[in-house]
Amino acid sequence: MRLLIVEDERELAETLRRGLLAEGYDVDVAHDGGTGLEFAMTHGYQAVILDLMLPRMNGFQVCARLRESRVDTPVLVLTAKDGEYDEAEALDTGADDYLTKPFSYVVLLARVRALLRRGRAARPALLTVGDLVVDQAQRRCSRGTTPIRLTAKQFAVLACLARRAGTAVSKADIVDEVWDAAYDGDLNIIEVYVAALRRVVDVPFGVRSIETVRGEGYRLVDARA
Repeated sequence: MRLLIVEDERELAETLRRGLLAEGYDVDVAHDGGTGLEFAMTHGYQAVILDLMLPRMNGFQVCARLRESRVDTPVLVLTAKDGEYDEAEALDTGADDYLTKPFSYVVLLARVRALLRRGRAARPALLTVGDLVVDQAQRRCSRGTTPIRLTAKQFAVLACLARRAGTAVSKADIVDEVWDAAYDGDLNIIEVYVAALRRVVDVPFGVRSIETVRGEGYRLVDARA
């Protein structure tokens, strides 16, 4: 799952980034409100950790702009502003939770997990394409009753395709959703992951569910159709 940290205290942002990476999340970081808003508007994050006192645009404004644009990504405000009116304003502008500094990292992780659970309620945890099942909650995959072992990135690529089953997804869109914003490598890395997925998701079962759509990208379909 991909998270965004919007925090101008660079040391704190880096500490949070490393901790969340160790927990298995993909993490992007923005150090000002304008960049944070741009990232949150254009990338598919599962949650945003947002400071309030930011350069260029404060956290209240960032959150309000997201909600005005109908971006419903869960937002956890993490701030040194501990007044009740600040908390009320943050929640009123669209934040989902509020945690003041200094904070317990254990509590922060628990709050993030709670936000992710709530965020998943809007879309099914189980994605089914024919007899292929992608369990987003447990990060597991199976075809019929046979479990399929995937690396974290392979799973993320497959889940990206499964969420848009039947529709061609471009390499750029897959990279945007699965890799962090700092990735500036060759988009052909997607070909490598798709080939690896086919070897474990399709070939052993004698099916072709991951199609190449020339000039557009890749499409996951019901192999039984």
